[in-house]
Amino acid sequence: MHPASDDPQTRTALAAYQVGALRWLGGGVIAIVLGALLGAAAVSAAGEGGGRIPGAGLAVIALVAGGLAAVVAGAGALLRTRRWARALAGAPWRTGTLRIAGPALLAFEPAGYDELSGEPVRLRLLSTAVWRTRAVQALDGGTVQAAPVGGGRWVLTADGAGTVYGAREVARPR
Repeated sequence: MHPASDDPQTRTALAAYQVGALRWLGGGVIAIVLGALLGAAAVSAAGEGGGRIPGAGLAVIALVAGGLAAVVAGAGALLRTRRWARALAGAPWRTGTLRIAGPALLAFEPAGYDELSGEPVRLRLLSTAVWRTRAVQALDGGTVQAAPVGGGRWVLTADGAGTVYGAREVARPR
């Protein structure tokens, strides 16, 4: 079995995920800089007797807070990409069928799965983005590739998906 990272589609999917992370990180930094510049401009205008700029304080707070959230999300996604790439270098893809059990609940049935004697791998998507959740839901009943990446976490993708999706194992229903 070849490691998942040897697959060109895997490298492309990880690169696409990393680009998205860089977008979040860069956008967050830009928002923080804009917030600082707006704050400096508002203080300068008020200091020169030009009066207060209506809504400037609220806009500064929104830009900086939103920017910080985007930086955290982008940095987390970059770290996740690096961790996934390391894990996929030592793990092969497992092909199987994906079943959707709820909005973000999945069941991965590896090839050769027998529903009478086996248990599917029950997963919950890590992403809360609606578009990512819908993209995974569209794979219901389809063939996907999945690989464990440690700590009860899994990465999955499908032919033509162009990205990877993170999920974590959930407790089995009683």
